[in-house]
Amino acid sequence: MLIRLLRTCLRPYKNTIALLVALQFLQTCATLYLPTLNADIIDHGVVQGDTGYILAYGALMIGISLVQVVCNIGAVYYGARTASALGRDMRAAVFDRVQSFSAREVGHFGAPSLITRTTNDVQQVQMLALMTFTLMVSAPIMCVGGIVMALGLDVPLSGVLVAVVPVLGICVTLIVRRLRPLFRAMQERLDTVNRVLREQITGNRVIRAFVRDEYEQRRFGKANADLTEVALGSGNLLALMFPVVMTVVNVSSIAVVWFGAHRIDSGRMEIGDLTAFLAYLMQIVMSVMMATFMFMMVPRAEVCAERIQEVLDTSSSVVPPTAPVTRLRQRGHLEIRDAGFRYPGAEEPVLRGVRLVARPGETTAVIGSTGSGKSTLLGLVPRLFDATEGEVLVDGVDVRTVEPALLARTVGLVPQKPYLFAGTVATNLRYGNPDATDEELWHALEVAQAREFVERLEGRLDAPIAQGGTNVSGGQRQRLAIARTLVQRPEIYLFDDSFSALDYATDAALRAALARETAESTVVIVAQRVATIRDADRIIVLDEGRVVGTGRHEDLMAGNDTYREIVLSQLTEAEAA
Repeated sequence: MLIRLLRTCLRPYKNTIALLVALQFLQTCATLYLPTLNADIIDHGVVQGDTGYILAYGALMIGISLVQVVCNIGAVYYGARTASALGRDMRAAVFDRVQSFSAREVGHFGAPSLITRTTNDVQQVQMLALMTFTLMVSAPIMCVGGIVMALGLDVPLSGVLVAVVPVLGICVTLIVRRLRPLFRAMQERLDTVNRVLREQITGNRVIRAFVRDEYEQRRFGKANADLTEVALGSGNLLALMFPVVMTVVNVSSIAVVWFGAHRIDSGRMEIGDLTAFLAYLMQIVMSVMMATFMFMMVPRAEVCAERIQEVLDTSSSVVPPTAPVTRLRQRGHLEIRDAGFRYPGAEEPVLRGVRLVARPGETTAVIGSTGSGKSTLLGLVPRLFDATEGEVLVDGVDVRTVEPALLARTVGLVPQKPYLFAGTVATNLRYGNPDATDEELWHALEVAQAREFVERLEGRLDAPIAQGGTNVSGGQRQRLAIARTLVQRPEIYLFDDSFSALDYATDAALRAALARETAESTVVIVAQRVATIRDADRIIVLDEGRVVGTGRHEDLMAGNDTYREIVLSQLTEAEAA
């Protein structure tokens, strides 16, 4: 999976990688040639006292060293740039894929896991690529080249290498095999830490309200301890790797000196050759050390690559149309025909055989008990989900065939839990219509009953809004979300219990202003509060995902037991009449 991901993401940079490999090859060749020159200086210059020979070959060594330095700098520069570009492209690919997901796929992965995959997982793969470009490319060249040069100096003494390299390979392989499952567990427990931390930050007010600080501390402490336990296990194995490698290196160096001394004593080897052979042995071992360092990173990077590829290989259940409809003839006519929705693997569908017609100039309300599928029904219209059976039609066209941008302009949704982005009041209101003027913003705020509190804010339209709108109250957040949709000016307005945080007076004033503003538009309201929807032109009663009643308030009170039960749970008989 790691190779597949890297091959796909690095394909645009193949020319840069080829240049990088060439620079690494030149740098390694220069490094391999220096010990031979040093041996020549010892054998023909120092031993024989030839100063001119020493100076000439010394100058040559300096020139080769300069070439080595220049090539190394170039290789590191291009390697860092390519690795950074790889990280950028992977983050962009994951982000683009997540943006195409429906609510179903986002719920499957979970927000904390998606955040970890986009940040930490990408960083691990990027770091592996950087180390590969700066270390691993030269490691096999240096290892093979060092063996060849060592064989050229003394074949019998090279027998030490035959024993050293396999022993190093076996030791590294045994450790790496145990690291891989630990690294997968580490990434999963990092997901858990992110999830717990995100819940505690988001739900800080709830924690304080119920005085659950100590419980949340224990919960985070357990998640943190679980991550620490796995990290210590992998860290112990990583710490074991270098001592094992260095032990083999030192033993092999002693063996080379021991056997080399006997060969010098017998006249079959010169001192300079032994010095060069030791240098090549160290270069071979250093290349193995670099490979070892890479092998330490590969298991974790491979796990991270699998998690990234899992996101990239997941297709959204909301598929863009191949031949999209780019123009709608009518204006805001909404019809739902026998629509049903079932989550994958669920025993029962959330919606079954739902029928609904909403026309321009009318207000259609949807009411039902908790869990009856009201929010899911509204989510089918802007394609937050796609109906698993039946059709959802806008202006007579199935929403699955409408161009997404056109559908977004036609349908405006105010969700049950409105979300505001970090920025200002103005940037949030212009989210659906970037070209809106300040006058249009103030008009939308006035209709949404938000003008008064925005005028009191320091900076007014330029007043800062925190991420999620946490620096304004729940009611203010709802009114700003309604104003944002009004600025967009869609033909179909969907309000998903968007008045729940408002007091009755503000609710009534807002509904009256909305009725004037949306007189020619199609309005669909989901609400728990009967007072919000009792004057609607049409009320749809949902129960366990089915439509059990349709009509006006008076008709349903007289002939629908489910609606009557909901109304009388909130109002008296006299108030309901």
